[in-house]
Amino acid sequence: MSSYQVVPMVYNSKEQINAIILLEQQCKQLDSVHLKADLDHISKKDGDHALLCYRDGKLVGLLSWYASDTITGNINAIVHPQYRRQGVFSNLLNRAILDMKPQGINQLSYRVPQGLSPGIHTAQSLRAIYDRAEYSMQLVNEALEVAEPSELTLSVAKDEDMEFMVTCSSQAFGDSEEWTRNYFMQTNEPSRVNYIAWQDQTPVGLVRINSINATTSFIHNFCISPDYQGRKIGRTALRILVNLLREQSYTDIRLSVVTENERALNLYRSVGFEVNSEYHYFNGSV
Repeated sequence: MSSYQVVPMVYNSKEQINAIILLEQQCKQLDSVHLKADLDHISKKDGDHALLCYRDGKLVGLLSWYASDTITGNINAIVHPQYRRQGVFSNLLNRAILDMKPQGINQLSYRVPQGLSPGIHTAQSLRAIYDRAEYSMQLVNEALEVAEPSELTLSVAKDEDMEFMVTCSSQAFGDSEEWTRNYFMQTNEPSRVNYIAWQDQTPVGLVRINSINATTSFIHNFCISPDYQGRKIGRTALRILVNLLREQSYTDIRLSVVTENERALNLYRSVGFEVNSEYHYFNGSV
């Protein structure tokens, strides 16, 4: 009986990329849920870590991960439907854990597409606990023009803006300032740009952009300081940001939002975003 071979992905390997695309297509044909390998994230330099599992020279599984802070590894995986329950995911996960442990990672977050029962069963078998559900959204419509106060502007954050970023984000999302500061340091990379929203020369909000490639950008950590919420500043800042990204030639603009956050969901829809998929997240330990 042939065994599995697990190898690290080489981000610019055309052979591996073509094999991943084929695996996605095979899963789409055989699954009711469209599994995504997040190829944009794993095929760029300094992108997410990825491991590939082969059997008899055929790619049958993939696991990618990235650290959002100093202790949590965020995991996404796809396994060919005909090779599930045969140890593919276990082989990939065990190898990933070997890579994570030296970095101090001891917590795991598994992402499972809504409706994928094998993924849910796998997370539960690993004693992972359900954490949240998120919608993945994509800009599909040009929003109607909104009244934009001339005093509201966006500018690229500078080093001296770090303390505002930490305070604004921790207050908006409920994380500790220590965790938030570590998170910003952990995700400080060339592909990310931080913007500060200013009104009357006062910083009032924050938004981060992750440039996946020349045409795709991901909006995240969008927040308005609690003292300035409820004044339609968020909608105005988001509209300015979308126009800015369009000017920078981004044609695929995405973001994620927790499904229970109806206020944010309505805000994003008002600017032209629509839900294209839903994911459930489960937390476990190494």
